[in-house]
Amino acid sequence: MPRPTPHRSTTLGVTVPKLVYDFAEGNKEMKELLGGKGANLAEMTNIGLPVPPGFTISAEACKVYLATGSVPAELAEEIDHHVDVLQQKMGKKLGQADDPLLVSVRSGAAVSMPGMMETVLNVGLNDDSVNGLAHQSGNPRFAWDAYRRLIQMFGKTVLGMEGDVFEDAIEAAKQAKGTKNDLDLDADDLEALVGTFKAAVREHTGRDFPQDPREQMDLATEAVFGSWNSERAILYRRQERIAADLGTAVSVCSMVFGNLGMDSGTGVAFTRDPSSGQPGVYGDYLQNAQGEDVVAGIRNTVPLADLEQIDKTSYDALMEIMATLEGHYKDLCDIEFTVERGKLWMLQTRVGKRTAAAAFRIATSLVDEGMIDTDEALKRVKGAQLAQLMFPRFDADASKELVTKAIGASPGAASGKVVFTSAAAVAAADRGEKVVLVRRETNPDDLHGMIAAQGILTSRGGKTSHAAVVARGMGKTCVCGADELDVNVAAETITVNGTTFGPGELISIDGTTGEVFLGEVPVVPSPVVQYFEGSLAPDAGDELVAAVHRLMTHADEIRRLGVRTNADTADDAARARRFGAQGIGLCRTEHMFLGERRESVERLILAEDDAERDAALAELEPLQRGDFLELLDAMDGLPVTIRLIDPPLHEFLPSMEDLAVKVALAKERGEEPGHDVKLLAAVERLHEQNPMLGLRGVRLGLMIPGLFAMQVRAIASAAAELRKAGKDPRPEIMIPLVGAIQELQLARDEVERVLAEVAADATPAGATVTPEGGAVASGSAAADGVEWATPIGTMIELPRAAVIADQIAEAADFFSFGTNDLTQTTWGFSRDDVEGSFFSRYLEKGIFAVSPFESIDREGVGSLVRTGVERGRATRPDLKLGICGEHGGDPDSIHFFHEVGLDYVSCSPFRIPVARLEAGRATLD
Repeated sequence: MPRPTPHRSTTLGVTVPKLVYDFAEGNKEMKELLGGKGANLAEMTNIGLPVPPGFTISAEACKVYLATGSVPAELAEEIDHHVDVLQQKMGKKLGQADDPLLVSVRSGAAVSMPGMMETVLNVGLNDDSVNGLAHQSGNPRFAWDAYRRLIQMFGKTVLGMEGDVFEDAIEAAKQAKGTKNDLDLDADDLEALVGTFKAAVREHTGRDFPQDPREQMDLATEAVFGSWNSERAILYRRQERIAADLGTAVSVCSMVFGNLGMDSGTGVAFTRDPSSGQPGVYGDYLQNAQGEDVVAGIRNTVPLADLEQIDKTSYDALMEIMATLEGHYKDLCDIEFTVERGKLWMLQTRVGKRTAAAAFRIATSLVDEGMIDTDEALKRVKGAQLAQLMFPRFDADASKELVTKAIGASPGAASGKVVFTSAAAVAAADRGEKVVLVRRETNPDDLHGMIAAQGILTSRGGKTSHAAVVARGMGKTCVCGADELDVNVAAETITVNGTTFGPGELISIDGTTGEVFLGEVPVVPSPVVQYFEGSLAPDAGDELVAAVHRLMTHADEIRRLGVRTNADTADDAARARRFGAQGIGLCRTEHMFLGERRESVERLILAEDDAERDAALAELEPLQRGDFLELLDAMDGLPVTIRLIDPPLHEFLPSMEDLAVKVALAKERGEEPGHDVKLLAAVERLHEQNPMLGLRGVRLGLMIPGLFAMQVRAIASAAAELRKAGKDPRPEIMIPLVGAIQELQLARDEVERVLAEVAADATPAGATVTPEGGAVASGSAAADGVEWATPIGTMIELPRAAVIADQIAEAADFFSFGTNDLTQTTWGFSRDDVEGSFFSRYLEKGIFAVSPFESIDREGVGSLVRTGVERGRATRPDLKLGICGEHGGDPDSIHFFHEVGLDYVSCSPFRIPVARLEAGRATLD
């Protein structure tokens, strides 16, 4: 349904956009304007579901508030109008003494951010109307409970008071009553608690709790707007990569009450299991409660299925509505509802967050049920979810000591030391320790700790609690509702079956089964990894593997981007090939010079004349040829892009400081340092203040005669040997760090010369070699005259190279964008230094939404990539283009590379399935 044009109003002769919408005026396509909550309330209203009347203040008003610190001047008049309409619909007024209208003021961003922003319920109650509510409802306890909830939420949300002020007062009231249950506090107790809360407001804020309902509404609205930039909301947006400029809408909804007695209640329902994706009756219900009691996990709920025995009429109506919503949205729906004295009301629906496994199962199930097609199913799963499915799981055959079994809220296998606070989790993670965050229940302030922990364990709550919903969204392992555990956060202890343990105890939690084990449990590969490796057939009976196979097959069928791997060894190449790699996009040859070969490199560096240098290169060549034989054989029939040596030579030598100390100590002891002195002199000669911008890449090949030639000869001779054995090696030679066409032309001349020499040597007697020149050097590889060619290209990893790509393309058969170095040289960052120094502050301050080394900086680095593509292909339309930086395995970056027209991405072996999936999804953008 198209988004309607916002109505306009005129104030003082100036036309301004409409800022407030009745629920009947919107639809689910208006999320950016009305937020997810407001848009979906409007959608449910318009399809005839029982939604309490209300209106939504648009996100545009929030944007003005965030920019100026004040709500738009026109907002008050529009709210007045909608309040009047709402009062007419309800037949009651805000603040009237005998039968007051009460409303909720709830946040709702375009993208779901569960629990991250603010909500205030029961707005409209004051010292007069609470008595009217008590009389009208016939339930004084309910009225005073509603009033204390308003003051408590208002105090925390609007007035900025600490929540402990109110919680401590509630605990004191329960202790005075001799109970641990909130429900045992009667009307008199709650009335006294209201007095205590009001006194606390006065003491901590210097003002009285506002009695004017409209002032309550306005202040609550501004508090919701302001919560968009709360610390936890910013952190969540950063974690989930949600844009910071969306703002939040505010839904003002007439209150319905689930806490009027045991014939009332509140719950959360899912149309399918958000953990497994299986159809059925899933959710939580809590009698005589308001909605925050369920999601906060402060009282343990009953399964939604129990509602059939508690209130069959409401249960049947809910099942019918759930079927309607799933059919309407064609997806898993997450529903909040309230039963008020036997009457069912819908308070919210949204496309529900789900685990990675559920995402794949639901997508394929909906295809089978005829609701969506396979393209749509592919759009509904993500590479990050596939990556989660590849994580190991606990070994079912391992010896385990079961502590308890609770609710598996978000799957996975997590082991770590117990911590009881988010601060402790963050501190431990900073020390490199793995921890499990243990709480009675989590709240939005725990987000830092939840991100830092390997998993979350709570003694309260269910599959719809805050811990469960947020953990599923993050792909974090979570077990909830472990009520056998007595968690004492203050004392930092867990007691279960008479045994007590504290912080630092090692535990393991299984987010699928809900089991909690003492100690660390061994893990085994996931079946999804076994499937990719070929050891588990897609039709072996594993539903998840079958779902993954179907969507991966479709992604491979429709994707345009090829997927290669970054690999330097035959083992990595073989693994990548099993995972679906279509070749190697980057072989870093410098990795082949490490270990025992350092001595040969030292001799190369210390060579004092051509003879010594040639001897060192001759020593290295057969070693390199052996490397390339194994690598090309492992990738037989597929392209292998081999980058000639790139890093500065000082990386292969001892540190200058260590050598200087060693030489000085030898002299002090009267020993002859000999070789070390010579080595120190070489290191000092090669020392650079900024080696990443110094003598490396093509510069190194041009400055050390024979270095590139040795590598090319090793590559070409290995290929020739494999061809002689009937294999089909396909090497591609890549020259790194080119910034000028003259560099590439000089290096290319040398490469072509060596290729021609090896081709001539490999040509059978009586055959001829006809080098093509320019693009490739070729020669007969076998007696039957089959031609073979070795493309020669370059890495585009300097801004200048991208800008003059039209020139460089004259001497290149292909480009591979080295986005790691391109990011460093564009930003002026040294990755090894900055990520550990100021990146965290840049993320906190919003300079980065995500590290530019993790996801491509589209505006800066991405613009250079786009320029390189356009200019390179302007010179050579057939120019092959790829990317071999870490961004090649990042889902968001892959979509960008598809957009700008690259031919392939290259990434580490374990990210290949993710890249294949996202390359398919990119064609559907």
